[in-house]
Amino acid sequence: MKLSHHTHASARHFLDNYDLSKEEILNILEVSQLLKQAASQNAVPKLLDGASLAMIFEEPSTRTRISFETAMTELGGHALYLKPGEIHFGSHEAIQDTAKVISSMCDGIMIRTEDHETVLQVAKYSSVPVFNAMTYYIHPTQGLADLLTMIEHMPEGKKLDDLKIVFIGDSGENGIMAHEHAHLCASLGLDYTIASPKKYSMSPEEIQKIEAKMQETGGHLTITEDVFEAVRHADFIVPDVWYYYGYEDETEERLAAFSPDYQLNMGLLELAPDTCKALHCLPANRDVEITSEVLDHPTRSLVFQEAENRLHIQRGLLAWFLYPLLKRPANLTKQQFDSSIRTFLDENLNY
Repeated sequence: MKLSHHTHASARHFLDNYDLSKEEILNILEVSQLLKQAASQNAVPKLLDGASLAMIFEEPSTRTRISFETAMTELGGHALYLKPGEIHFGSHEAIQDTAKVISSMCDGIMIRTEDHETVLQVAKYSSVPVFNAMTYYIHPTQGLADLLTMIEHMPEGKKLDDLKIVFIGDSGENGIMAHEHAHLCASLGLDYTIASPKKYSMSPEEIQKIEAKMQETGGHLTITEDVFEAVRHADFIVPDVWYYYGYEDETEERLAAFSPDYQLNMGLLELAPDTCKALHCLPANRDVEITSEVLDHPTRSLVFQEAENRLHIQRGLLAWFLYPLLKRPANLTKQQFDSSIRTFLDENLNY
């Protein structure tokens, strides 16, 4: 029987940046930066020594899997990669049962899945922190990595509250990163512009949700079809893919709607201030929604710095949500258990 690492403090989940306060987001960013500095000196503290993270993937992943697994290892813990078909999740076993079982054996659950409701269900029944590692609605870990990248590369003389962030592309039902940055900007009270063709624009319900929170935080949301005007004062431009897994039958229709105006190429980037930088969550369709010239640009692109920051953000998230819940026994307690268990084994093993 596993002796739980958990204290009696109740677990908090990381599901949506919309649910966090500005202060908490900035605290997560700060601990991520501190751990990034420690990592640069190979001095990451073992804050999660002995802890385990279950990583449930119902979607393929490069950056998410590598960043969470590496971060957990660096912090002294262990990550279990649970891919589709390897566990009874939602097919041969109810989600609530899986969540309860994993909670009794692991200290945290990371999940990447298509249906956002699945993440909410896991969180409902989990007694340990649940990390939303992307649904087809939002991608909160990517959003924080983007924000960290922006803070590290702000135009000279600007502060966070001054930033103008522009998303170009699909902000409709499948506009994952459009929704994500909207949620983040709403919590932080930032200026956010979305440029999308009308057919692929954010729903009225989502706009109402974002604007309601921005009224509290001082943010501002602009929705437009005019991509050229949208980027003129941008500090950061964020595109996303135009077509998705499972939507291959819409590829031609989508290409016709977005191309050529919504492609982030040098012509569009040069309409923005000289200090404006390009981001992309990856994977990218090169020379479709973003040109290789922009993606690989030595001074205007932050795409690969942004990708690396996924690791630094995962460290911060894991530390912020898991560290407070782990028991940290005194050395005397550890010595007493060590002695009693060794004595029992020495006295009772007969081979």
